[in-house]
Amino acid sequence: MLNGKQKSYLRSLAQTERAIFQIGKDGLSDTLIDTVGKALKARELVKISVLKTCPNDDLKELAFDLAMHTKSEVVQIIGRTIILYKKAKEPVILLP
Repeated sequence: MLNGKQKSYLRSLAQTERAIFQIGKDGLSDTLIDTVGKALKARELVKISVLKTCPNDDLKELAFDLAMHTKSEVVQIIGRTIILYKKAKEPVILLP
């Protein structure tokens, strides 16, 4: 579980990053979950953009479903953007 200070730090790191995934009309597919999981292993911090064509209107539910399937944590949901974090076995991001 991340505390407030750690989430704040991760938000500041993610602010300069661009979204590397987009969730569109297909919603949460198995392929998307697999690729997000692989990206989390490689990067630890992933930013995802949710398009207006996404069938799931509840962004919180979508974010928590994705986090559950990838065994990661939701750092932030802002607008139509989701930020996920998963600590690697050999962490690159050192949390405060």
